[in-house]
Amino acid sequence: MVLIGAGQRGAHAYARYAFQHPDEVRFVAVAEPDPIRREMFAQEHDLDDSQCFETWEDLIAAGKLGRAAIIATQDQMHVEPAVAAMEAGYDVLLEKPMAHTLEGAVKLVQTAERTGRVLEICHVLRYSPFWVTLHQVIESGKLGEIITVEHRENVSYWHMSHSFVRGNWRNKEESSPMILAKCCHDLDILYWNLGVKTAKLSSFGSLIHYRSENAGPDIPLRCTDGCPIEPECPFSAIGIYLEGRPFRRWMEQASETRGLDPERPMMWPFTVITPDPTLENRRKALETGPYGRCVYHSDNDVVDNQVVAMELEDGRTVTLIMHGHSHEEGRTMRYDGSRATLRAKFPILGSEGEITIHHHNSGEVERVPIPRGQPGAGHGGGDFGIMADFLAVLRGEKEPLTTARESLESHLLAFAAEEARLNHTVIDMAEFRANAEKLTG
Repeated sequence: MVLIGAGQRGAHAYARYAFQHPDEVRFVAVAEPDPIRREMFAQEHDLDDSQCFETWEDLIAAGKLGRAAIIATQDQMHVEPAVAAMEAGYDVLLEKPMAHTLEGAVKLVQTAERTGRVLEICHVLRYSPFWVTLHQVIESGKLGEIITVEHRENVSYWHMSHSFVRGNWRNKEESSPMILAKCCHDLDILYWNLGVKTAKLSSFGSLIHYRSENAGPDIPLRCTDGCPIEPECPFSAIGIYLEGRPFRRWMEQASETRGLDPERPMMWPFTVITPDPTLENRRKALETGPYGRCVYHSDNDVVDNQVVAMELEDGRTVTLIMHGHSHEEGRTMRYDGSRATLRAKFPILGSEGEITIHHHNSGEVERVPIPRGQPGAGHGGGDFGIMADFLAVLRGEKEPLTTARESLESHLLAFAAEEARLNHTVIDMAEFRANAEKLTG
């Protein structure tokens, strides 16, 4: 395989699969503009200079170097390299969201269908043991006829500040709307579980807290500039990146079980602010880079809360709630059926989650066992799960669990939700889909 984009998702989430499964895959080329990340990837995967490229254009121009390509560039850089790779004969595993514009998403699907290449979007939750188990429960019929669903994407206060206030997804003009960047996962899971398209959709949301007017007069632009409230501020960059306050207990466990070095934690979010996260490098990054900024003095404009209400084509109702103020990172959900209610919780760190079925007739509460995911794989094992699935597809052992056409549905819902939020309208999804298909001519 070749890798385009050796950042957090490309190098640290997907490519690490090759270390545990060298009999299945090896990387033969990388395109990455950051020289430090490019060199680190080359050393880890034993690549020489002829296999390393600064741009994806140079990699594609070198001819077909591998069987398939992983594309894990930033949101606004997905379409062009993915289209070029498919036209060059590569099958493609593409990081989500598939595109930051509706036109781009449709173009990707049409290119995959025209060229006959495999295009899988990294909706990694489908490949996590937790979500597979949840899907199996719903398919089993234990809940009876599912009537209504509440799905919550609870983004923790520190993750919100990291990714959507200080980080790469803070500004929708530079990345994409938060409902797309964060919740195309959730919308894909809902479509997968319920198996019915949405007929109508509305949405409300705004940016309430992470605004300049919420900073006091004595608050500096950076947390490292002597902020008077730094010790008690939950969003302190010093607390998050130097002291690891929000996940100290998890880091202690990882130190014991996985050999994590607390002084040089090679893990997200530390490797995002600097490729080599020594204490000195992290401190320098906060003093000069975007992750040291006060959350009230950033250039963020994406929402910190949004609700999407959907009516399915068969009359069932779904509510998706996304916000950035949770005490704990993770997704929670409730499926109410005619025979039972399902309650579930999927945390990002620590446990494997929990699924309970509350049977109406007997009052019994059934706890559903959840298999453990592969050690070291993010998203509850989903990051390695999608790699295993993609490679099995390439070997001709199975059909893809999901196609680019099916992945498009979650993106259509996200784009429609943002349009509904901004214009205060109810979207007719049949009309929205029809118009989307016309965008590329």
